[in-house]
Amino acid sequence: MATRSLWGARTKLALSATALIGGGAAANVATSDDPSMTLKLYTTVPPRLIRDAMTATAIAFDYEYSLWGLPEGSSEREKTKHEVHLRSARKLQELCFSNGGIYIKLGQHLGQLEYLVPQEYVQTMRDSMLNKCPVSSYEQVCEVVKKELGDTPDKIFAEFDPVPIASASLAQVHVARNHDGKKVAVKVQHTHMTDTAAADCATVDFIVNTLHWIFPSFDYRWLIDEMRESLPKELDFINEAQNSEKCLENFQKLSPHIAAYVYAPKVYWNLSTSKLLTMEFMDGAEVNDVKTIKRLGIQPDEVARLVSETFAEMMFKHGFVHCDPHAANLLVRPLPYSGKSILGKKKPQLILLDHGLYKELDFETRTNYAKLWKALIFADANAIKENSAKLGAGEDLYALFAGILTMRPWNRVIDPAVDHLVIQGSESDRSELQMYASQYFSQISELLRRLPRVILLMLKTNDCLRSVSNALLQVPSLETFMIIGRVSSEAVIEAKLSQKRSFLHWLSAWLDKILLEARLFTMQVALWLLQGRKSLSWRN
Repeated sequence: MATRSLWGARTKLALSATALIGGGAAANVATSDDPSMTLKLYTTVPPRLIRDAMTATAIAFDYEYSLWGLPEGSSEREKTKHEVHLRSARKLQELCFSNGGIYIKLGQHLGQLEYLVPQEYVQTMRDSMLNKCPVSSYEQVCEVVKKELGDTPDKIFAEFDPVPIASASLAQVHVARNHDGKKVAVKVQHTHMTDTAAADCATVDFIVNTLHWIFPSFDYRWLIDEMRESLPKELDFINEAQNSEKCLENFQKLSPHIAAYVYAPKVYWNLSTSKLLTMEFMDGAEVNDVKTIKRLGIQPDEVARLVSETFAEMMFKHGFVHCDPHAANLLVRPLPYSGKSILGKKKPQLILLDHGLYKELDFETRTNYAKLWKALIFADANAIKENSAKLGAGEDLYALFAGILTMRPWNRVIDPAVDHLVIQGSESDRSELQMYASQYFSQISELLRRLPRVILLMLKTNDCLRSVSNALLQVPSLETFMIIGRVSSEAVIEAKLSQKRSFLHWLSAWLDKILLEARLFTMQVALWLLQGRKSLSWRN
């Protein structure tokens, strides 16, 4: 029976792929507005689609055949499922590298979805997708530079290193020097992105929709919707440059107390276009490179606090959020023009790179999101339920939404203990999280279908920041949650004050502010006592 259903699934995929390729082949290249581009599409898209269909079929067949007849909950089934997850993740990884471009981006995104995707996929994608992206040849780079700026790199720049210092899914970066002698970073879009981006979106969309048709529980259509909306913005480097400048303006206007500690490279507008971006070259340590950060005389825990506060200010006060804060996009350097502290340590400055993917939260969404995080930090079950519903989770999935945001089960989310949201990082913690992800897979899929896409991007951002914090601190910490609690609460109070109603309304907001300071002080005292007990316990 299982074999018959699998054969049917394979037949559906094969027929769908053949139909799409056949239809594409029937197109009249000669009468196209751009025959060379049309020809390029019809020679690159069909092989990609065939690879997509074969990979999807192989993965689906492996799951159904390998798990057929194994009792639910049995140790044998769990062991086999782990092996299938691993094999399938490697097949998907191979597909992403074979097709490149958007597929690499998709693999990177999957590597950040710990709350939904099995750990085998997360680890496989995370270990490879950020550091092993394909590189365009120097000839291809010259082609882009000449098309965008009118001449070859050696004419446009005084110096231009033909070997890139970094390559990502959509572009690569070269070190150069302009004719004023300034060292610059030149971000050049991969040529194939222009050629195949739209077609790749269509093929990925086709495969995901086909898999959902065959296996209704497999519903990643929301991911494709998000990619379709965000990709054109990420491929427009003028948009990226504008985002970087707007980000710094927001800190100067709305968060002046930390504006000096957050930086983005200066843009050279005369050497930038939609496919090529020239920026100030930045020296610094990647945010998860703890050894280099210490060698620079900076305390990793200070960096963790700065990262938390920077993104809390963006989410809860600015409503304009950098949504790709993985380690390669965050650099750390000593704060310029500042001396050492009494203990000989330097203050950190956070440098934000890759400003292609931002999301704007409107006033209502931003305020409700701030209220939700305030409720999570202070374990307020009623407020969690109310604000989760306002953000789209509904009356039935608020506990699951809280769990995804905090990576904690509901009984811990509403625990009044001061460290209730701290993940210990133990094997039992990891096993518990994986069990919940597997047990509530269909409910998680339904929740992600309901939530606005802007909130889905906040989930991804939270996961990136959690990973950065874990790398910096290496031990469980409550301080980042206290920062989130403070900034989200301040945002709620500021929203209340901005409404300018009656004097009593204004007085109520100020009383909220006084109560917040009291609660944070109480939490800080409890934290000191908790740390003291742990220190004594460790010594004994």
